[in-house]
Amino acid sequence: MNNLIRILIADDHPVFRQGLRQIIETDPQLKVSAEAADGEQALARLQDTTVDVAMLDLTMPLKDGFAVAREARELRLTVPLIFLTMHKDEHYLHAALDLGVRGYVLKDSAITEIASCLKAVVAGQDYISPALSSYLIRRSNRAASLAAAKPALEQLTPAERRVLKLIAEGQTSRTIAAELGIGIRTVEHHRNNITTKLELHGSHALIKFALQHQAEL
Repeated sequence: MNNLIRILIADDHPVFRQGLRQIIETDPQLKVSAEAADGEQALARLQDTTVDVAMLDLTMPLKDGFAVAREARELRLTVPLIFLTMHKDEHYLHAALDLGVRGYVLKDSAITEIASCLKAVVAGQDYISPALSSYLIRRSNRAASLAAAKPALEQLTPAERRVLKLIAEGQTSRTIAAELGIGIRTVEHHRNNITTKLELHGSHALIKFALQHQAEL
């Protein structure tokens, strides 16, 4: 089957993995090609197994879902990631989206949502459990308010916007340079441009602004 979607499941509960596999594979387009019992195994499978999408439990031994997502990004792995979690907290969702996670599904609704989520993410779309839609609306409203308060954000280049998001994650110029594959001087140049365009004043103004508005950037 040419359009078969190959999936990695990472969860530390074998019974849950088995049940999830059974649910997923009731759809003939979906196939679980790999499994992992912890975050380190998940990261290894992402590197040595050909899959189209990875579904990660947010809380796993050794490395949690956030750690796996960060390291996958640092390794420039292109497999889209979905978090499957019991956490309904808004800050977890924002942190996942900030890391580029493409799907966020609550475990208590996985039975009805998982197939749709997998297909949407592989098709290049984002999927968030509908139960969390109010969080996305608030996130969108805050982003619109920030854009109105700081219209100069639209003047930032894609590279400057990426640097700003990484600053918001607490990264230093050195780690930003390593992640983006550019020199530290180039990062500092971007930081100076951002500070000037946004009219931020003071030695820590850029960091303070980025951290304060992380979810909206």
